[in-house]
Amino acid sequence: MDIVTRFAPSPTGRLHVGNIRTALHNWLLAKKGGGRFLLRIDDTDAERSREDYVEAIREDLAWLGLEPDAEERQSRRFDRYEAAFEALKGQGRAYPCYETAQELELKRKVLLGRGLPPIYDRGALKLTDADRAEKEAQGIAPHWRFKLDHGEPIAWQDGIRGAQHFDPAQLSDPVVRRADGSWLYMLPSAVDDIAMGVTDVLRGEDHVSNTAVQIQMFTALHAAPPRFAHEALLVGSEGKLSKRLGALGADAFRTRGIEPQALVALLARLGTSLPVEPIADRAQLVESFDLSTFGRAPARFDDAELERLNAAILHQLPFGEVRHRLPAGMSEQGWNAIRPNLSTLADAADWWRVVTGPVAQPPFDAETKAFLGQAAALLTWSDDPWHSLTGGLKEATGRKGKALFLPLRQALTGRDSGPDMAQLLPLIGEAEARARLERAAA
Repeated sequence: MDIVTRFAPSPTGRLHVGNIRTALHNWLLAKKGGGRFLLRIDDTDAERSREDYVEAIREDLAWLGLEPDAEERQSRRFDRYEAAFEALKGQGRAYPCYETAQELELKRKVLLGRGLPPIYDRGALKLTDADRAEKEAQGIAPHWRFKLDHGEPIAWQDGIRGAQHFDPAQLSDPVVRRADGSWLYMLPSAVDDIAMGVTDVLRGEDHVSNTAVQIQMFTALHAAPPRFAHEALLVGSEGKLSKRLGALGADAFRTRGIEPQALVALLARLGTSLPVEPIADRAQLVESFDLSTFGRAPARFDDAELERLNAAILHQLPFGEVRHRLPAGMSEQGWNAIRPNLSTLADAADWWRVVTGPVAQPPFDAETKAFLGQAAALLTWSDDPWHSLTGGLKEATGRKGKALFLPLRQALTGRDSGPDMAQLLPLIGEAEARARLERAAA
């Protein structure tokens, strides 16, 4: 059976690092099995869903290289949910409830006060037809719950957590439809997984109890449930990540100059036993992806590690992959020269100005000026002008090491450090190099 996975974000905000990790792992799981990765926009909440966020989700996935094989919108599938809901009602598996939010909260507090789990007491099932008619005559519209089968234990083999067992009597019957007729997450998600042929659901461990409930929904809808796997959640270096998620969105990473390959390389292996490495080749990440490598401990997201990976990834990228993002006039030779010094691609413009000029030279003492004057006189052009120049100066002046190289770098680039001068000098060119040396010597 071909693997089909899905990523199902709600368009109520930008994708953040937790969403991105979920999308990536589902993409990797599908590609590893030669299957399909689907995008499902969970936009049943009309009040909070925004079309600009739908577009942003698509753009972010494209930037990450995680473009789906197909896309669905829940807002266009209400007829399917209605049909499933009517079927559950007919089976007695969906029932109306009339408690207000305040009444439910009071029940919850009473149970907690007695040291009991806050499980819904199924009070609505005790209502008679006359009771329900009276409620509705009072203008009280019901919300609807899915009735769990307490006689059937819930069990599945989780792809990460192993054997899972739930007693349905210890779970509340979940609300599947609000009093205003709108849908909550549980039922539409199950209906869509069936209709879209989803074979594998990989999501965060905060969904484990949802999975227990949805397994009974699949059964009630006469469908085999997909395989489930629940991965540990992300945390930051100082604990919970949730407070910082706004600063960890795909748009924020782009603004900071983080390459998508770096973010993918980090998140692909975060929380697994595999080493996090600057792997730009997606095929290598796909090949090594394996749910058996995932651990149960929270996965720690480290911004500093991402920045190190970003620099390492940049140092690998070929000119053809970045040429459209480089400063005007930068050649492949220029890219190869400055690439090892980059932390982000935005740094390329700064280093390219070292080549194109002008450069701000530091003040030099009289002895150094005399040395730089000799350099201007000795400068000759060849296939390797830097080593010709430094070799001639070493022989003529006896200078070596820092005393030889630093004044030349400062005069030619205005910097104390930077790219390999043997690669930079040919880019600067003979006339400009001599002019810079003469200016420094003046």
